[in-house]
Amino acid sequence: MFTGIVEEIGTLKSVQNKTEALEVNISAKEVLSDVKLGGSISVNGVCLTVTNYTEQTVSFDVMPETYRATNIHELQQGDPVNLERAMAAGGRFGGHLVSGHIDGTGRIVSKKPESNAVYYEIELPEELIHYFVYKGSIAVDGTSLTVFGVDDSKVTISLIPHTMEHTVLGAKGPGDSVNIECDMIGKYVAHFLSGQNKEEPKSSLSKQFLSDNGFA
Repeated sequence: MFTGIVEEIGTLKSVQNKTEALEVNISAKEVLSDVKLGGSISVNGVCLTVTNYTEQTVSFDVMPETYRATNIHELQQGDPVNLERAMAAGGRFGGHLVSGHIDGTGRIVSKKPESNAVYYEIELPEELIHYFVYKGSIAVDGTSLTVFGVDDSKVTISLIPHTMEHTVLGAKGPGDSVNIECDMIGKYVAHFLSGQNKEEPKSSLSKQFLSDNGFA
């Protein structure tokens, strides 16, 4: 589990393609201070398991499901990536609940400065758009952000100077893809509501069954 507060920007040192699977090696500093084999680190919002590490780098395997559902296969050697360690139980909760399980990818369609902020419009797949509400939460490349606008195909987010400088989003613009994770609570609510109109399963209990089994 993560909070969407990016700890540092790492650099992709190498990537090996293996037919819808990857091995990636990333140079970092902050997230390596207490790294362990099998630990979890968010890479551009994707929860990955540490498979190897040195004093300067950390490695991960990317399985086919993650390869297909995220934009991580688009990364090239030298690209910057957002990094965040799994949240500590006793730490401050600065963002929102982020699982690191990407729901899909979006594409930036506009980027517009306004005063000290920069507004991004992001086009989303139709199946994701209904999970977002005005002033709700969204994770974009693993960054916890607030939704400032929603229509039939896009959401609008706003970045302050600190977020522009300390995440990979600051360097992205129209045409670039981003990993999207919907608000976890919203997904659960939508799932429960979608089942309200379903028929209740019929019970196998009957008067005859009870009588046959000595409950008459």
